[in-house]
Amino acid sequence: MTDLFERVTGDQDIFKQIASKIPGFGGYVERQNRRAADKLLRETVADRFEELYRRISAVQADFVGSGDLQYVDDLEKAALKIRTFIDKIRRAAYGYSGFFDAVKINEDELAQLYAYDAALLDLVDTVGRAIDNVEASVGSDGLQAAIRHLITQAQECLTVFERRSEVVTQSGD
Repeated sequence: MTDLFERVTGDQDIFKQIASKIPGFGGYVERQNRRAADKLLRETVADRFEELYRRISAVQADFVGSGDLQYVDDLEKAALKIRTFIDKIRRAAYGYSGFFDAVKINEDELAQLYAYDAALLDLVDTVGRAIDNVEASVGSDGLQAAIRHLITQAQECLTVFERRSEVVTQSGD
């Protein structure tokens, strides 16, 4: 997470670097940088899940091509959950909110958002392994179980995201 923050702050122009030396303004610039880092992290998560979504679609296409249509609908359940997750991540509230925003996010809550976003990156590997398992199970008795496991992992992504949303909505209280 700090790498993303450093990447954003390292790309500042000279004006922002000077302005950050003005009393009171530095905190504002830092919050803006954290907000940009949070957005970059979420975009990375969404991009990685886009790759997983394409893998699921490719497996579905293989099933269609081989005439194994009974598995396409089951895989579609996982694909829809992943697509919903990607859309939620791309639209999520991020970073530190402004003074007049409906939902205020303070520094502690922002740290919680970073923790959730880092957990979302871990889910990329988990879902990827579940897709690997589906691909390896094609033609075996374990295929249905592998697909159910993938659906469960896709649902877990949505569950973890909803917990992230709770941090944002509770911060407005």
